[in-house]
Amino acid sequence: MALLACLVDDLDEGFANLVRSEQRVVYSVALRMTRSPSEAEDLTAETFLRAYRALRGYDRSRVLALRPRSWLVTIMLNTWRNSLRDASRRPNLMPSADLPDRHAEDQDVEQAVESAERQRELGRLVGQLPVAQRLAVVLRHVVGLPMAEIAAVLKCPEGTAKSHVSRGLSKLRTLYDAVPPSRECNFAGRREQR
Repeated sequence: MALLACLVDDLDEGFANLVRSEQRVVYSVALRMTRSPSEAEDLTAETFLRAYRALRGYDRSRVLALRPRSWLVTIMLNTWRNSLRDASRRPNLMPSADLPDRHAEDQDVEQAVESAERQRELGRLVGQLPVAQRLAVVLRHVVGLPMAEIAAVLKCPEGTAKSHVSRGLSKLRTLYDAVPPSRECNFAGRREQR
């Protein structure tokens, strides 16, 4: 991969390319895990800082063997878990389930509003999943990682990762079906106001 070769040839330039290539993915996963834009930004920044420090100590063969996306998500997940441990010693703040709508400029106003509502509702529902299921669903259906990489990130067998995705999606359907009519979003025409 050209990105990895660039990291080997010039760490600073290659790392800038890595950040440009993967920062949206890392931020997206961090946002879905923390449910707070400011915490997700901090977590993303910390992830890339740790990644850079790690790369400085890697030899050529180790850099060339990396799977950058799953490697960065693993760093992000470990950093997030560490922050949860630290946060357990501090009072909790109410998390926000707001997810930005990145494509609003391409849609008319009504579509933009529906899309924003849909993203907020789905973000809220995903946030209710158990951590392993939430992470598995986000990695599979938001980031698009293959099952083998999800298993590596979760540090579990591939069958267990598949189970987390399947159970997470099933739980999402159940949670969605329990949404009161006044809060329903029109998810691709699936549900209308009653």
